[in-house]
Amino acid sequence: MTTTDRTVPVRVAGIADLGNIVRLVESAYRGEGSRAGWTTEADLLAGQRTDPDMVRALLVSAHDAILVAGDGTEVLGCCTVSVREGRVGFGMFAVRPGTQGGGLGRLLLGEAERYARERWAATQLEMTVIAQRAELIAWYERRGYVRTGETREFPYGDERFGRPLRDDLYLVVLEKQLG
Repeated sequence: MTTTDRTVPVRVAGIADLGNIVRLVESAYRGEGSRAGWTTEADLLAGQRTDPDMVRALLVSAHDAILVAGDGTEVLGCCTVSVREGRVGFGMFAVRPGTQGGGLGRLLLGEAERYARERWAATQLEMTVIAQRAELIAWYERRGYVRTGETREFPYGDERFGRPLRDDLYLVVLEKQLG
């Protein structure tokens, strides 16, 4: 299977996917292995990006869904789509390092937008991105996301999201109007 193949199945994850999701997310965001892709956070954060308890909570929540891309038991990409107080958000976006840049991320983002419209009648999708990730923000902007001007504090002191390697991290809010 090539990641440029538009027939890569995307589905809502189940509890059986928990371990594969955790491994994928950790490999895409942290450590030396993440440097095989272009979206690593290894220079900004150390430690974990997620853990089994955090993923399990998302998998069993009525307000969250994890979408996975891949066939069979192989998970090549994932993301969350969540609803809180009427706002639909996108997050925990990961594509296996080494396959990034082949179109799977674009496919998965499009499926997340479709899912948000169909499941929650969303008219817009919101996300936060670490401000220092200029290349990732630019990628989202090329896909129709715009900066809202809103920023949010980085969760310093909460090692569930990693150990910051710098003291100037913050999040920018991006959103896209869904048709």
